[in-house]
Parts: sequence; structure tokens; C-alpha cells
Amino acid sequence: MNYRDPEFLENHIKTTLKFYHPHCIDTLNGGFYQHFKDDGSIYDHTTRHLVSSTRFTYNYAAAAHYFANDEYRSIAERGLRFVRDIHWQAESQGFAWTLDCKIPTDNTNHCYGLAFVLLASATALKANIHWAKDLLETSYELMEKRFWLEEHKLYADEASGDWSQLSPYRGQNANMHACEAIIACYEATSEEKYLDRAMAIADKVVNQLSKQCDGYIWEHYTTEWQTDWEYNKNDPGNLFRPWGIQPGHQTEWAKLLIIISRYRDADWLLTSAQKLFTRSLEKAWDNKHGGIHYGFAPDGSICDGDKYFWVQAESFAAAAAIAVKSGDDRYWEWYDKIWDYSWTHFVDHKHGAWFRILTPDNRKYDDLKSPAGKTDYHTMGACYEVLRWL
Repeated sequence: MNYRDPEFLENHIKTTLKFYHPHCIDTLNGGFYQHFKDDGSIYDHTTRHLVSSTRFTYNYAAAAHYFANDEYRSIAERGLRFVRDIHWQAESQGFAWTLDCKIPTDNTNHCYGLAFVLLASATALKANIHWAKDLLETSYELMEKRFWLEEHKLYADEASGDWSQLSPYRGQNANMHACEAIIACYEATSEEKYLDRAMAIADKVVNQLSKQCDGYIWEHYTTEWQTDWEYNKNDPGNLFRPWGIQPGHQTEWAKLLIIISRYRDADWLLTSAQKLFTRSLEKAWDNKHGGIHYGFAPDGSICDGDKYFWVQAESFAAAAAIAVKSGDDRYWEWYDKIWDYSWTHFVDHKHGAWFRILTPDNRKYDDLKSPAGKTDYHTMGACYEVLRWL
């Protein structure tokens, strides 16, 4: 299998999207169904999560842009309207985190969620959905007003539904996805303020916060951005806030640094990306069963041996980006190695898309392929990124 063949990557995007399309579209209530079993059947018809609503919109907008597909563009526009008109809560001026069809069930404001509203809007704008620029600008201004901490040059994480209370928790994950989304805003608008902000976030997280963790990027921090070593220590598999060093986030940051290097000339972008990628996979790669473990502790021991789909996808995208930028074929070897493992164990060759989580020895836990949050945005996004570098 030639995983570097553009035709292979394009076909993989198409077959992955086909798992969801068109039955993910809720023609009655708007938006998308967001809970799928391995065979594609829907097991929850009413729950709507902001992350899924925006990621599905991204999926269709990205496909519309790359394949010049008007049907996908129409669906992306429909999905973005659901975010703008239904998730948006005019009274509180925020986006509902979860809905039951159209009724808010959790109005907590998350910077992580706003980042994906931004990403969906920017990708829709690239796909010539012109009114998406209004939502992009509104979302960015809201994130700046409510979450940006000027003294720290980073975003806070969470606020109450009425914005009256800002959580003391600080995390890198929301900032990483904010950086990703803001890069996309720059690509969609060519406005330098977005690239300036993305560069500032990357510099703070990669060059400064990592000094507290032997060059790795820790997940959780105090209000003063000091490492919180204890947060969720008993919950290393937490979906949004896991304890430990996340190799998938190290490689995801590596990918973002190389994307920034397309537009800004700074030597540290490549050297830091190489360091994050190589050091993390040296510790996290499973030499016995293959694949990348979910998390390791500061002492280097594996704290969560499970294999997550997104970790593999972000890592092969980072490997390709570094390979092209550096000219070092060792990263292509990593790319092929990760893809070969993923193709064997994660890609569902019967029904399509990727399985979500596997045990350390590559067995499925259940038949829930895509609960809220997944959508295979990581896997298709990784393929688009490799195609750009190729």
C-alpha cells in the first residue's frame, strides 16, 4: 500500500465521509445526528454537541473546498446555520455546549467549543460560503473578549453560561485548537492579526510552558499557568482533560508548528516540531503491538496504554509535514509505519471510517464507532494536510 499516493489519500477521505453521508443529516430538526455504531446505525437521535456540530460542518466544508463539490457546500452551509441559529444563545451571548434537538441542556461556555466554531467558519469561508466571515469575526471577537488573558498571552478555558464566573482551570488543549482555528482564519482571510495571534500562542505553549515539563507540553495548569501535576491524576483517560503527557498533542503541536512555518520564517518552528515528535514517539510507540499509546507519565512510564484513533492520525500528518519541511526521510518512515498500523487495526474496511479506541493489544471495547465529538474530523483533516504537503 502506498500511503503517500495522493489518490490513496483522496479515496480514503471519500470512503470515510461516505460512512456518515448522507444519513448523518437531520432533515427534520436541522444539524447532524452525532452518535453512530460501527455499522453506521444511529443510537442517539436527539443529542447535539457543539464540538460535533462544528466538526461535521468542517468535514463537509473541507470536502466542498477540496473536491469542488456543490452538494457538500450546501450541507456545510446548512450545518453552519445550525451552529449560528440554534447553538447560539442570544440572551447569554454564547454557544450552547449541548442541546436536546434544539433545546439547550448545557450552556457552559468553552473556549474549546469557540475554537471549533472558528474552524468551521474559516473552512466554510474557504469553500466560498461568504457569510461565514460574519460568524468567524463574531466568534473571534467573543473569544478575545471573554477568554483572552493578555498578561499570559493565552486563553482561559471555561466560563459559566451567563459569563459571570471564569473557571480557575487553565489548559493547553483549548489553546492548541484555538491556534489551529486561528491559522485557518488567516488562510481564509489573509489578515495578519490572525497569524500574529497563532504565532504568539505557539510561542508561549511550546517555548515557555514546556520548560516546566522537561520540554514536553503538559495539559493542565493553575490560574497563573503553573503546571498542575495533580489535576485528573486518577482519570488519565478523561476525554477532554486527561492526565499525563499526551503524545498525540505533542505531535499535533508539531503539525501546527510546521503549518505556521508556511507563512512565517522562524528556525525554532521546525526544530521544536522535530523534538516534540521524536521524543514523544520514542516513549509512546508500542513496540510489541504497534501503535501509539494514549499517555505517559513524567517519568516516561505509560499511564494509559489504550490506542486512540486521533493520536495515530495527527501523528502521521505531523510526520509527513516534518518530512517535507526537513527533507529527512526518517519522518517518512514514521509516516508509513503509523499508517500501516492504522490501516491494519483502526480503519474499518467493512463499514468505513475509523474505530475510536482500542486496547493496548488492539481489541475494540465496544461497537460505538462515533459518539459525540468524533466525526472523523481528525482522520480526514490529517489526509488533507498530507495532501497539501505532497
